[in-house]
Amino acid sequence: MRIGQYTDSDTTRTDSTAATDRTSSAAAGTDPWVGVATDEGVVDLSTAGAAAGVDIGPKTSDLLADWEWRRKADLAVEYAESTGVGLRDPADLDRAAPVDDPQKVVCVGLNYRDHAEEGDNEIPDEPVLFSKFPTSVVGPEDAVRWDPDYTEKVDYEAELVAVIGERARRVDPDEAMDHVAGFTVGNDVSARDLQHGDGQWVRGKSLDTFAPTGPDLVTTDEAGDPHDLDIFAEINGERLQESSTENLIFGVDDLISFCSQAFTLEPGDLVFTGTPPGVGVYREPPVLLGDGDSVTVGVEGVGELTNEFETE
Repeated sequence: MRIGQYTDSDTTRTDSTAATDRTSSAAAGTDPWVGVATDEGVVDLSTAGAAAGVDIGPKTSDLLADWEWRRKADLAVEYAESTGVGLRDPADLDRAAPVDDPQKVVCVGLNYRDHAEEGDNEIPDEPVLFSKFPTSVVGPEDAVRWDPDYTEKVDYEAELVAVIGERARRVDPDEAMDHVAGFTVGNDVSARDLQHGDGQWVRGKSLDTFAPTGPDLVTTDEAGDPHDLDIFAEINGERLQESSTENLIFGVDDLISFCSQAFTLEPGDLVFTGTPPGVGVYREPPVLLGDGDSVTVGVEGVGELTNEFETE
């Protein structure tokens, strides 16, 4: 199942306000709604569910908060495909981040051995965690923006992102995947001058719009083995990162378990699992992003995420 969030094309927010004006967008009635992509079209889960006698909230976070979310989503999709109720034409819709309001965005640094080595970092003995603030989350049709007077070294990082589907607190690795709803594609955009200048990573990773995700949340049954997926990043059509998640130092199960020992993971939380080698700052010469650049991040079986990059 491919779960996404959508807005009507004629009412969707402009890129300039997508990440920074959430209050006004809600007032204008342009909040994203959760849908499932099918061969017949996009199923508006809330509308189809209501017609089928199933209560589904308007957003992905509402859906995942319900312990019966998968059964309810299946019922809504089945009803829409058989009756046409809640079935929408994708041509009339714009995309939003599959989860645009996570409580937490947890990230893992140095989780590919060759990425750690390209920056002359030691291979970690246990996961290196940091966070991005939820206000950094944007979707596949949103621009990534920054003030060039504030940061001059904006970089890309292709990542597989796990989306939590069931509360996880002190879970064992062999139980961890039961708490994952599915996966999406993420770009851990990084202001390297801030990141390296601060000596810790939160500010340089958390600027508004610096966590593009999407286009879909692909459920675990459809995504395939998360530890054997090709992953890449292309900048203006040139492939600069290319690897496989089989090269992860710590697998998704280990990461979820490790995080849950320290803090509770809630439905809708995002876990960025790390990036492979080839990031811009360590290339010779460095390849840093500027106004007008386009970055596409792809993960096999999960999708491709493209964002335009713009200076303010």
